[in-house]
Amino acid sequence: MAEAHQAVGFRTSLTSDGAEVELSAPVLQEIYLSGLRSWKRHLSRFWNDFLTGVFPASPLSWLFLFSAIQLAWFLQLDPSLGLMEKIKELLPDWGGQHHGLRGVLAAALFASCLWGTLIFTLHVALRLLLSYHGWLLEPHGAMSSPTKTWLALVRIFSGRHPMLFSYQRSLPRQPVPSVQDTVRKYLESVRPVLSDEDFDWTAVLAQEFLRLQASLLQWYLRLKSWWASNYVSDWWEEFVYLRSRNPLMVNSNYYMMDFLYVTPTPLQAARAGNAVHALLLYRHRLNRQEIPPTLLMGMRPLCSAQYEKIFNTTRIPGVQKDYIRHLHDSQHVAVFHRGRFFRVGTHSRNSLLSPRALEQQFQQILDDPSPACPHEEHLAALTAAPRGTWAQVRTSLKTQAAEALEAVEGAAFFVSLDAEPAGLTREDPAASLDAYAHALLAGRGHDRWFDKSFTLIVFSNGKLGLSVEHSWADCPISGHMWEFTLATECFQLGYSTDGHCKGHPDPTLPRPQRLQWDLPDQIHSSISLALRGAKILSENVDCHVFPFSLFGKSFIRRCHLSSDSFIQIALQLAHFRDRGQFCLTYESAMTRLFLEGRTETVRSCTREACNFVRAMEDKEKTDPQCLALFRVAVDKHQALLKAAMSGQGVDRHLFALYVVSRFLHLQSPFLTQVHSEQWQLSTSQIPVQQMHLFDVHNYPDYVSSGGGFGPADDHGYGVSYIFMGDDMITFHISSKKSSTKTDSHRLGQHIEDALLDVASLFQAGQHFKRRFRGSGKEDSRHRCGFLSRQAGASKTSMTSTYF
Repeated sequence: MAEAHQAVGFRTSLTSDGAEVELSAPVLQEIYLSGLRSWKRHLSRFWNDFLTGVFPASPLSWLFLFSAIQLAWFLQLDPSLGLMEKIKELLPDWGGQHHGLRGVLAAALFASCLWGTLIFTLHVALRLLLSYHGWLLEPHGAMSSPTKTWLALVRIFSGRHPMLFSYQRSLPRQPVPSVQDTVRKYLESVRPVLSDEDFDWTAVLAQEFLRLQASLLQWYLRLKSWWASNYVSDWWEEFVYLRSRNPLMVNSNYYMMDFLYVTPTPLQAARAGNAVHALLLYRHRLNRQEIPPTLLMGMRPLCSAQYEKIFNTTRIPGVQKDYIRHLHDSQHVAVFHRGRFFRVGTHSRNSLLSPRALEQQFQQILDDPSPACPHEEHLAALTAAPRGTWAQVRTSLKTQAAEALEAVEGAAFFVSLDAEPAGLTREDPAASLDAYAHALLAGRGHDRWFDKSFTLIVFSNGKLGLSVEHSWADCPISGHMWEFTLATECFQLGYSTDGHCKGHPDPTLPRPQRLQWDLPDQIHSSISLALRGAKILSENVDCHVFPFSLFGKSFIRRCHLSSDSFIQIALQLAHFRDRGQFCLTYESAMTRLFLEGRTETVRSCTREACNFVRAMEDKEKTDPQCLALFRVAVDKHQALLKAAMSGQGVDRHLFALYVVSRFLHLQSPFLTQVHSEQWQLSTSQIPVQQMHLFDVHNYPDYVSSGGGFGPADDHGYGVSYIFMGDDMITFHISSKKSSTKTDSHRLGQHIEDALLDVASLFQAGQHFKRRFRGSGKEDSRHRCGFLSRQAGASKTSMTSTYF
C-alpha cells in the first residue's frame, strides 16, 4: 500500500546528510549473507519446519511404513533387497542377545531413508507443479486441458489439511526475468508519459546499459537467486524500508477501518476487550499453525512467511539503518491513554484472559485520574520523527527508562485508547469519514507508537481502527488478521444486551501497571521538536473516504471484466480529468506465488489506457468505439498484472539490478534515472480474503471498509479501494494540502463521475447514470455512500447496533 512512497525515497535512503553511504561489503559477501539469513530463519523454527517439512506426508506415515517393513521381515520377505542386512553389519555388535534389536534398528533406519526419499520426491514434484503459471495467463473464465491436468496433479500431490507453513518447502523461487525483456517493458511503460525527446534519450540510456553493464549485474542476480530464498525480497525490506530515514507516520504506515455503518457496542473498554482477545486468539492459532494457507483457485498456495512477524514485533530505529526485533512470545500489551502508558497482562496462569477480564483492565485505565508526567504525554511523537533523530534519542532513553521502553517494545502490540469519538455520523457523514481516516493514519502525532508492528486504536465511542507499520509485511497479511478480528469479536465473542463483554469480571486480577519514564532533560527538546514535525506532517495530509454504492463487483462481473482492471482504467480517466495529463501509476501486486515473495509494481498507465481516456474526452467518439478501447485497455492491464504476479514484472528486477550496481560501485545513468521517477498516482486494492466469516446477504453492513495510506509524491495521490460485498466500492484518497495541484475531494468526484461514465458504455450500466443524474448532482458523495444505506436501516438485528 504505502510502499510506493518508500520506493520513491529508495535512492535517498542510501545517503546520510547529503553524502553517499558506501555499501562497503563485496557483492559476493552480501549474496552469501542473504542466503545465510534465509537458512537461519529455517533453523530457528526447526520443530515447525519438521511438522510442515514432511507435508504432504505425516509422522504417522513413517510409523505405517516401518510397521509394513517389520511385517514383511516377519514373513521372511526383504523389501530392502538386502540393504537392511548391510545396515545391520554396520551397526555395533552388542552381543547375541541384542540381535533382534539390531534388526529393529536396521528396519527403522531403512524406513527413515525410504520415507525421506519419498517426501523429497513429493516436494520436488510439487515444486515443479507449482512452477507452472500457464493457468494465470489464460483468458478469464477459460481453462485449457493442460491446466485441468495440472490442477488434478496438484490436488494429488498437495495432501490434505495443510498447516499454515506446510507448502513453504514446495514453493518455487522467484525467477530472475530476462534483462532485455525488463528493459523493453520499462520503455513501453514510460512511453505514454514522456515527450518524444525524453523518450529517445531514455532509450539511448537503456541501450547503453544493455551493452555495457546488464550482463554482469544479471549474473550476480542469478547467483543470488540460486543461493538465497528470494533474489529481491530481503533487499527490498532493507533498502526501501529499513534504510529509509523518513518518518514512518504518513510516509510508510497505513491504516485499516472498522465496520462502516455499525458499531457493535458504544463502550470503549468493552470493544477493546473483545478486540484484544480476538487478536490474541489469532496469535494462538498462528503459533499453532492452525490458520489455513491462502490458496488461489482453492489449490495454488501462496507464501506464508510474512505471517511470522505480525505479533511481538517492533521496528528499532538506527542511525543509518533500522532493524526488526521479533520476540518468540509476549504476554502483555502496551496501552496509551491521555498521555500515560500502561502495561496490561494478557494471561493469567498461562491462560488467556477472558474478554470481560480485559474489559475490566481497560476500564480501570479509563477511570484512572492520574495525570501524565512532564513530557510523557508527547513521548510517542519521537516514533514519528526522522529515524536518525529517533535513534539518537532512543539511546539516551534506553539508559534512563529501560524498563518502560522494554514494556512498550516488547509488547504483543500497542493499544491506543483515544479520548475522542470517530466514525460515520449523521450530521456530517463526509467530513466525519475523512476525520476518521485522518485519525487512523496520523492521529495527533503523539498517540501512536509507530514502531510497533501495529497499533489497535479504540475510540471513545467504541469505534476501532488499525495503524500498521509496513516493513515487516504487506497489507494482505494484516488484512487477513483484521478480518478475523472483526468477525470474531462481533459474531463469536459478542456483547451482552448492555454493551459489555460477555462473562464476569475477575476481582483477583492485579491493576494495570503504570509505566514510569525517567526522562532526562536533554530529551525534552527532542520531544518538542518531534511533536512539532509530527503536527506539521499530520496537518498537511488531506484524507477523503467515500463509499460508492451505485454498483460494485457484481455488475463488473456481469460485464465479463476483471473488477480490479475496471477500477484501474477508471482511475486513469479520473486522474486525467483532475490533472489534464497522464502520469506514472503505481499499483501493488503480490508475488507470493514464490517463496518469500512480497510485491511487484503494475504500471497501470499504459498506452492502451491513454487511448481510451483520450477517446472518452473526444466528443466525436461514439460509445461503441470507447467501449472497444476500454476492453483493449482492460486486457492490457490484466496481462501486466499476471506478468507481475508470475515474477515477470519490471520494477523489482530493476531495483535489484540497481542494488548490485551500488555494491559493485558501477555508475549506470539508466538505473539512476529509473529510480528517480516520481509516482504521482499510487494505488492499491485491499483484498477481502475470508468472505466465509461474514454474512453479506443478511448483514451487509458487517464488512470492513478497507483502509488507506499517504501519497507517494508531494504533488500526487494515494488511492486504495475495497469491494464491500457485491454492490459497493469504498475509496480512500490522500494527498498533501500544501500542493496546489491536488485535492482529494476533487479527485473523489472525478472517480465517481468516471465510474458512471465507464458503466454507461455498457447497456446494462446506462441506468446507473440516469438514476444518478436524475436525482441532482449536488451532495452526490453523501447520497451514494450514506443516504442510500440510511446507516443502520439495513438488516442488522444480530447484535446491539449503535451509530
